[in-house]
Amino acid sequence: MPMYVALTGTPGTGKTSAARILGKRGRLTVTVEELASRYGALESGSGEKEVDTEKLSAAALEPEETVIVVGHLAHYVPNTVCIILRCHPAAIKERLSSRGYTREKLLENMEAEAVDIILSEAIEAWENVFEVDTTDLEPECVADAIEKIINGDADEYSPGKIDWSGAVMDWY
Repeated sequence: MPMYVALTGTPGTGKTSAARILGKRGRLTVTVEELASRYGALESGSGEKEVDTEKLSAAALEPEETVIVVGHLAHYVPNTVCIILRCHPAAIKERLSSRGYTREKLLENMEAEAVDIILSEAIEAWENVFEVDTTDLEPECVADAIEKIINGDADEYSPGKIDWSGAVMDWY
């Protein structure tokens, strides 16, 4: 059955790396920005391109084949399966620091991960939500977990098992 699979998570959790591997395995992957552009939901503002998530959600048509939509806004796309990649905030800090993120953006993303922002939004909107802890997984193993979920073998990835809230205390 063709469907959209949302592959989402805070920046630095491994979405792009896993999607690259899934693409090499023959899975159709598309970024949120590519999908938004296709449906006229990508807008330019203040020097950056922004996704109009409401417009994208309303415009996204049923896919002809299974499509993995990748990005930290992917959970806004109507989906049959929503997979959230999770990562300990300390590891996110390390990963995003190597990308040159400012201190403000580092803390913003670490906090978003620690308080389950994307998970909360996804659970509120969708029925089939799963989460994968990528903190100590190689990208190939993350891709394997995503494949298991897509294929219906998802019990070990049910939401609510990952809790980074205690990490916040280390910041003070």
